[in-house]
Amino acid sequence: MKKWHGGFVIVSLFIILMLRYVILDRLLAEKSLQYVFQQNRTAELHWLDVPNPPAIQNPQISSEVISTRLLASNLSITRNLSDTELQSLHSWNHLKHLLTHAHILPDGVEAIKEAGVAWRELNTALAYDDSVVSVNGSIQQKDKGKQCPYSVRRMNATRLGDRFALKLPCGLIQGSSITIIGTPGGLLANFKIELTGAAVPGEPDPPIVLHYNVRLLGDKLTEDPVIVQNTWTIADDWGSENRCPSPDSDAKDSAKVDDLEKCSSIVGEDQKEILPSKLHSHVLTMPPARKKKAESRKYFPFRQGYLAVAILRIGAHGIHMTVDGKHITSFAFREDLEPGFVGEVRIAGDIKLLSVIASGLPTTEYFEHVTDLEILKAPPVAMDKSVDLFIGVFSTANNFKRRMAVRRTWMQYDAVRSGKVAVRFFVGLHKNEVVNEELWNEARTYGDIQLMPFVDYYSLILWKTIAICIYGVYMIYCIIFYFTWMTLDIMFAFSKQVFFADKCPVSQVCDEN
Repeated sequence: MKKWHGGFVIVSLFIILMLRYVILDRLLAEKSLQYVFQQNRTAELHWLDVPNPPAIQNPQISSEVISTRLLASNLSITRNLSDTELQSLHSWNHLKHLLTHAHILPDGVEAIKEAGVAWRELNTALAYDDSVVSVNGSIQQKDKGKQCPYSVRRMNATRLGDRFALKLPCGLIQGSSITIIGTPGGLLANFKIELTGAAVPGEPDPPIVLHYNVRLLGDKLTEDPVIVQNTWTIADDWGSENRCPSPDSDAKDSAKVDDLEKCSSIVGEDQKEILPSKLHSHVLTMPPARKKKAESRKYFPFRQGYLAVAILRIGAHGIHMTVDGKHITSFAFREDLEPGFVGEVRIAGDIKLLSVIASGLPTTEYFEHVTDLEILKAPPVAMDKSVDLFIGVFSTANNFKRRMAVRRTWMQYDAVRSGKVAVRFFVGLHKNEVVNEELWNEARTYGDIQLMPFVDYYSLILWKTIAICIYGVYMIYCIIFYFTWMTLDIMFAFSKQVFFADKCPVSQVCDEN
């Protein structure tokens, strides 16, 4: 029996060696992977509610048959790219084989459609930048207004009737804040603050990531002041309201957002306010000490005619409102409505604004001013050189500062600088053209970014995990990945949420944090 076991081990090792030199050849491996993802796949044509292009739009047709392969064709590489730029697209072509399964994951088809628009706009912008050359042959410096600023103020806002709009060039990230200083007034003293996302082509109104409605005179459900929070999309309409204070005062919501109450317990509580009493004596003598009386009122952070300083802050899992230094509300992020896609702050209603400041915004470093640029660039992965560890880092397009923090800290270890450990950021496209341009410049400058052919929704994190393993197959020559691939194909066909980072023994999947 032992002889049989020994023979089996020897034969297995021989097969592995043969696969190492034959099957993992680049061309053959690519064909093998194509075969893997073509197994058990559904028909390529799916019914999708996709509007026609404006040039051929027909209002009588609400849907059409669209091939996911046709959608993927919008992500083809048509420009002549340098070797450095092509390094950032190693996973791009390989991951396009998965796009025929876009309907399996939530937001898959939408992410590909939006990525096609974003990719076309990016290529147009890059072609324009290449054509802008000065007389002496050097490329002119890009317009500073197209960069991602750290902060924007009310002087950049636009007034439309009674509405103020403040553009956010590159979205919001964790730590961003919006400070609003103003005085509620008017007859109703009701006002609202909205964080709107990027407009989707073919849709009249952009999605609302946060609708913050302050009703000082109450509404249909209550006569007391109330804050109503909600979201809106053209697909799902309004979501469920979050009210503060809650209509059921006895039932407190125990769930918290970033360890903060969804509605502070002080909102709506009775409190006594000390007011001076009126004097009735007209005798010209020294008045006695004024008597004071207490008047009961419920606490509410906003008051008609009183100046308020309100700060909306982006947390890890939600948006938090602080008024005059006190935490008031917390609103958890809802699916597909992420702060990175916010493009504008809108303020409307009965409020006299003094200033609006958005700070802590995602921003990039000017590469020409980075003194240690060379040591921040990632060492290339050499095919003839062994790699002990491959680390794939999940990142989002506008998280420039976090990637820079990683480059300046643990990516400076000797193991990383020597090439023994390879580190790559896996990033999807953004709906914002400016963000994509900055991301592209960052990718070709540092050489450590792998671009994904879809817009970066959190629900598509599975595709990023697959991209990390594909990168390991082609760039690190990890043979165990190949066998794991064959096994997981069956699981992928039946599951929408397969996460198999632990299946890659020489790879590590981690977050930016």
